[in-house]
Amino acid sequence: MREYTKIFKALSDEGRLRILNLLGQKSLCVCEITTILQLATSTVSKHLAILREAGFIIDKKHGKWVYYYLNDAADENIHALLSLLTEWLKNNKTGKKDISALSSIDRLKSRE
Repeated sequence: MREYTKIFKALSDEGRLRILNLLGQKSLCVCEITTILQLATSTVSKHLAILREAGFIIDKKHGKWVYYYLNDAADENIHALLSLLTEWLKNNKTGKKDISALSSIDRLKSRE
């Protein structure tokens, strides 16, 4: 039961849902997520740690940058939840706005 509790607690925050929605489009670094969500870096980092611990995301280091991805190797329950979230958020006003903002994000400028 603890595993399920951890999973649903991870999904119980708007910021974390927005992050999952963004990562469903492409991998992102903290600075890009921070720019889109307009949240403090420490807040985004905490959200990412919770999502990673629950099994939703993984991170990979590329040079000095860490990029976050949806966990393709996650168990079937996580995949099912991510599929549902994608469906639910695709018509959400905030979700659409976040996805639209992705096109204006320049990784090099976000890192400055």
